[in-house]
Amino acid sequence: MQTGWRPMRADDLDRVAEIAAIGFPDHFEGRDCFANRLALSPAGCLVLQTSQGLEGYLVAYPWRVDATPALNTLIEAIPADAGVMYLHDLALTPAVRGQGWSRPAVRAVVDRARAGRWPTVALVAVNDATAFWRGHGFEVREAPDMATRLASYGPDARYMTRDVAPTV
Repeated sequence: MQTGWRPMRADDLDRVAEIAAIGFPDHFEGRDCFANRLALSPAGCLVLQTSQGLEGYLVAYPWRVDATPALNTLIEAIPADAGVMYLHDLALTPAVRGQGWSRPAVRAVVDRARAGRWPTVALVAVNDATAFWRGHGFEVREAPDMATRLASYGPDARYMTRDVAPTV
């Protein structure tokens, strides 16, 4: 079996939910949430396949500018007024952290944003991950009412964005 990022499949969802519980113990999202995002944006859902099995996942989809979806909620549809590619989650198990797997995952999201003509990738950094995301080119963005929207994500949550340069 080849090691690397591949498209997520429905039969990966149990393991994705397990990895989410490991990576985000204070930000529970159930299997149904991941199934919902996979159904809405399959091209934005990836898993990290290793010789030991699945050791990471990434979920991204178009969303509204300066907005965040509520944690562990189902989305009926991608908003018609979506203006960014939203990187919902990137999680790696402790077994593979620090091995450089986040770089190709973030590159895949940026490439997807560029191909879809989304000018920005946005995310919410949790678990004191602001420095990690800065290392991937993201910057904290202060937006109106964002503190209220981020309250459920925890006191260290920061809304961050990265501009996507168009292909020339």
